[in-house]
Amino acid sequence: MNISVYTLTSRLHDEQSVAAVTREFLGSLGFDYTLCDDDYTTFGHSTLSLIYVRTGGTEAIFRQLLPNLQTRSRRFYLLTSGKSNSLAASMEILSYLRQQGLSGEILHGSLQYINRRVLTLARAAEARRLLSGQRLGIIGRPSDWLISSTYDAETVRQRLGIDLIKLPMDSLTQLPPTDGLVGAERIYDALKALVERERLDGLTLRCFDLLNTVRNTGCLALARLNAEGTVAGCEGDVPAMLSMKIVQALTGLSGFQANPSTIDPETGEMVFAHCTIPLNMVERYELDTHFESGIGVGIRGFMKEGPVTIFKVSGDLSRHFVAQGQFLRNQQKPDLCRTQQVIRLDDPAQTAYFLTNPIGNHHIVVPGHVAELINELLAQ
Repeated sequence: MNISVYTLTSRLHDEQSVAAVTREFLGSLGFDYTLCDDDYTTFGHSTLSLIYVRTGGTEAIFRQLLPNLQTRSRRFYLLTSGKSNSLAASMEILSYLRQQGLSGEILHGSLQYINRRVLTLARAAEARRLLSGQRLGIIGRPSDWLISSTYDAETVRQRLGIDLIKLPMDSLTQLPPTDGLVGAERIYDALKALVERERLDGLTLRCFDLLNTVRNTGCLALARLNAEGTVAGCEGDVPAMLSMKIVQALTGLSGFQANPSTIDPETGEMVFAHCTIPLNMVERYELDTHFESGIGVGIRGFMKEGPVTIFKVSGDLSRHFVAQGQFLRNQQKPDLCRTQQVIRLDDPAQTAYFLTNPIGNHHIVVPGHVAELINELLAQ
């Protein structure tokens, strides 16, 4: 991740004094950067390119630069200390950008705010770079009960650079029926071979078909693949897989695809449950049977208590939900999927989303508070 800083300076200002302010201001922001001064030949090549508006009187200079710059970026970040009328100039420039159908943001405020905002922008930009060119497999059709979990492959390709690849279930359903751990390992081996052959960076699997054909489940295979860095989702749920891939690009973890099982709208406390969780998200885990069928192998994972984020994006990327909360405890009730997490949302009012306007049933749980990062990545 690299950040480049380009400068805009009025010729009316003394270069020596402006340079001294530049060194002091940029040096106090607390992030590594490359100072390119007024040489814009490499603009847009870094993870994040910032335009440091050092003084007023720079509006016309920027207007002259824009025809070349907009071929490399559609969004512009204007950094300003507020000295020498730089904030006023930045506002005029941003207003002009919007008149041209472009977007941007003025980075101004306390040193702590600017630092946090710049690092958020850089991490989101790096995640978008990681997503571009990814290949995600849809193995079999989405499960029959996912009646709202549709997707728009072309929109996903255009906005995120991700290719969705449809693949048949044949390579898995032709495995010999084998219950227990041995059968679960064979499913993992078959999926691993499919990932390598099709050059996949992730997948979602119509896993319930395996119950009748090979008498086992994909839970252990998906948990292992996620831990190894290949996003692996359940039930052929494409929006859930996309959500997991976004989370992985931002945090390095795939997240836990789970169903909300109970909700308390007054306290914000919820239970999320499913029979698989990435093995690198838990402190320990146990193997049990798959909940609904009672056969095969399911995962009962025990995650560490602490801050978490709940996330889901729609399959056409038109909307998303994100909420932060606290993971309170693991539980082990017999009438739910094997991994069960009790989570309290920081804002209980956000439970209304689940009861009035949800994006399907599956949602992604990921450790840490990363709502700002998710919102920033999906804002563009």
